[in-house]
Amino acid sequence: MIRLVLVDDHALVRQGLRGLLDLTPDLRVVGEAVDGEEALRKVAELNPDVVLMDVRMPRMTGLEALRELRRGPVHRRVVLLTTFDEDAAIVEALRAGVQGFLLKDVSLEELADAIRRVHAGETLLPPGVAERVTRGLLELSRDFAHAELPEGLTRREVEVLRLIARGLSNREIAQALGTAEGTVKNQTSSILSKLGVRDRTRAVLRGMELGCL
Repeated sequence: MIRLVLVDDHALVRQGLRGLLDLTPDLRVVGEAVDGEEALRKVAELNPDVVLMDVRMPRMTGLEALRELRRGPVHRRVVLLTTFDEDAAIVEALRAGVQGFLLKDVSLEELADAIRRVHAGETLLPPGVAERVTRGLLELSRDFAHAELPEGLTRREVEVLRLIARGLSNREIAQALGTAEGTVKNQTSSILSKLGVRDRTRAVLRGMELGCL
């Protein structure tokens, strides 16, 4: 059972999300919050597995709450929801270390799958994030020190990294490359180790910085 806290300043949105997620046997909403400040209290009190949080809220936005959660001693898995497909919000969410970023028009199946993947340790990148950064969001790389790779990536690892940048899951990457999902997991672990990063988002950003993508 994956325990969730919903954070949105609109009661109807929270009720709608709870109603949908209650239809999914392995997902359980254990708490709700109306803004980022209340979200911090609820997360501390309830210790959820995943926080599903709106970006735009009064008093404290989802991005501000995300930054506060990332400063805490416990690694919180957060999926940000928004009605706006904004590059600026995506950039700030990636900088803050978000695990997932979704538009509110996703289906129940897509939302449930995203929550499961984030809970399993995956990072869901916005579709086409690599292309968007290349087209004008290169400021993302400023958060990372320029350094030589401790060990060069193999040709296949670069292929895997490029597919990660497109937002594909391990299963989808395995299908695209005609290999086993376990092999992709091992290759992803190798990529993270060689790039000196802890998650897929930072692997993509570091790869962009170093010209791997």
